[in-house]
Amino acid sequence: MKVIPVIDILDGLAVHAVKGIRKNYKPVKSVLTASADPVEVATAFKKLGFKELYVADLNAITGIHDNFSIIKRIAYATKLRLMVDAGVNDLKKASQVIQQGASKVIIGTETLNSINFIAEAIDTLGTKCVVTSLDMKNGQLLSKLYPGKFSNPIEALHMFQRMGLTQAILLDLARVGSEEGVDVAFLKKILKCVDIDVFVGGGIQDINDLVNLKELGVFGVLLATSLHSGKINVKDLKRVCASFS
Repeated sequence: MKVIPVIDILDGLAVHAVKGIRKNYKPVKSVLTASADPVEVATAFKKLGFKELYVADLNAITGIHDNFSIIKRIAYATKLRLMVDAGVNDLKKASQVIQQGASKVIIGTETLNSINFIAEAIDTLGTKCVVTSLDMKNGQLLSKLYPGKFSNPIEALHMFQRMGLTQAILLDLARVGSEEGVDVAFLKKILKCVDIDVFVGGGIQDINDLVNLKELGVFGVLLATSLHSGKINVKDLKRVCASFS
């Protein structure tokens, strides 16, 4: 199982994302670094031995400018493999994200304008470069598309899988930064229904959660709060995952 650290960037700073209420996000406070500079935070993760990093450009996601220059600096300074969510909903923006140094483009349901874009992105960029994020809040899929059928995360994943998708993130914004735990019952339903690599983000409490998720067959876990608080450390990660990224 992969363990991938997360950096949420808002107005040029790494912030602590809590329950998807973006107006309340504050600069991150971490046992790993005294800085909220995203490049410094990324460097701290690199020093711990991580090889991959998830970056969410919250400004780009909300459509208020972007932090692409910072993402490019992270890629150059750390040489980490970057998974980037920047509100990508067309090929032009996807190309811009790749140009900043991203190895994977995340297409989030929250900002998706056309269902056909998933297939278009896979055809153009390849399956290894495209990850769909099922952005959820309290069990409901966040999307501008198809209210009704498309609000069901399992049906949405089936649709994406038929398009050739091989990687998906289950991101529960209501649990992000909360350390309240993962909705295991829902996760089990997803894992039984689809044949793709599933990443889980939001609510991870401690190393026991990682052990449980690994046993369930989760492909990867996205971590931020528990790393910054020190509840999960590298020693624990090495014990649970021989290669934690």
